[in-house]
Amino acid sequence: MSAEFLSLAMFAVLIFAITLGHPLAFTLAAVATLFGLIENGFNIHGLFYMFVNNTWGLMDNYTLVAIPLFILMAQLLDRSKVAEALFDSLYIVLGAVRGGLGLAVVLVCTIFAATTGIIGASVVAMGLLATPVLMEKGYQKELTAGIICASGTLGILIPPSIMMVVYGGLTGLRETSVGNLFAASVIPGLLLAGLYFIYVLLRCGLNPKLGPPIAKEEARKWSAGQKWAMTMKSMVPPLALILMVMGTILGGIATPTEAAGMGATGALFLALFNRKLNWTVLRESCFSTMKTTAMVMALFIGGKLFSVVFIRIGGADVVADLLIGTGLDRWVVLFIMMAVVFIMGMFVDWAAILMITVPIFLPIAMEIGFDPLWFSILMCVNLQTSFLTPPFGYALFYFKGVAPMDYTMMHVYRGIMPFVLLQITGMMILVLFPSLVSFLPEFFFGS
Repeated sequence: MSAEFLSLAMFAVLIFAITLGHPLAFTLAAVATLFGLIENGFNIHGLFYMFVNNTWGLMDNYTLVAIPLFILMAQLLDRSKVAEALFDSLYIVLGAVRGGLGLAVVLVCTIFAATTGIIGASVVAMGLLATPVLMEKGYQKELTAGIICASGTLGILIPPSIMMVVYGGLTGLRETSVGNLFAASVIPGLLLAGLYFIYVLLRCGLNPKLGPPIAKEEARKWSAGQKWAMTMKSMVPPLALILMVMGTILGGIATPTEAAGMGATGALFLALFNRKLNWTVLRESCFSTMKTTAMVMALFIGGKLFSVVFIRIGGADVVADLLIGTGLDRWVVLFIMMAVVFIMGMFVDWAAILMITVPIFLPIAMEIGFDPLWFSILMCVNLQTSFLTPPFGYALFYFKGVAPMDYTMMHVYRGIMPFVLLQITGMMILVLFPSLVSFLPEFFFGS
């Protein structure tokens, strides 16, 4: 059978299997097994040997040790109530501004993103914490849902990000090492946070009914000095943890894996400092870390096997010839690749998208002259939209699960649409100004 037919059939079978609702990691591995046997003439021993070698290569990847450490850090921070203390202080500081509570959510999620890197923790924590307060103060349901869902997804982009660790471990290139990815994603992450901030500020400023300020009498209960002290008390610990993790990586003092170990230790002491550390918290944090790590690594293995078989049957060459051999302008090729990732994000988990597309798209991007680091950050920003785009955006279901009963999915869907457009706007800005991606890696690493 031709490579074109096998490539098309492999993707068609994968999509069909996904629609049946089977676990994605096992679906990827099963499809890889089926077409691997077809490709090698049903040589079971040879296929098993190939799968074992590739799986061992993943397990032997030192960079991926950072995944359970960053997850443990996130679990401990989630239970130490860092976000709750920060939101309480910013509620007082920004509450008197139109849309001020929404702005507080964006700021808290931005800081929380730089300490956790896990979407579920951010969206659920802010959903439980901020939704009742915003609803009580008269915020529009759609705007509330959009702010919390979009801001909560910043954790997948702002380092330390699990997605960046997976991406760096997947490519194996010096240009897209985890350190370079972390440095390159800081400005894009802050850019998206800034776009959310400006949008909420302008929209509530033009229509105060969407996000009314708190009563003046309530805002005057605290003096300027008290507000300043409360803000610093709640903000200094997470900022110190961010500095310890990111500062050591960007300063060349520690590798991402070593920094993840320090971050987990720092989160442990922060939970102890906040008097939230006990045996139950430690046991639940470790158990959640084990489950999440197992899920990520299962997806990693399934995706790796799929991509290996797809490349062996000539699928990568087929896609490359389709995109490059047609003589299309390289910017059109870039648009097609980003559109494919965006559409896949509506239906498939981000980790699986990475496993399927990166081994194919990254070499194509380099072949047509795009900087691999810049292209990788565009991919990651694009993948952030996968948490927001219907019908299967994870952040939407995380939020709906903790939202008040009178919230419907249509409220959530309508609320996130402006923020999806803002994310696309952020991607366009990065395309127009690639130095926003390259500045920090060049500054810290000279690469």
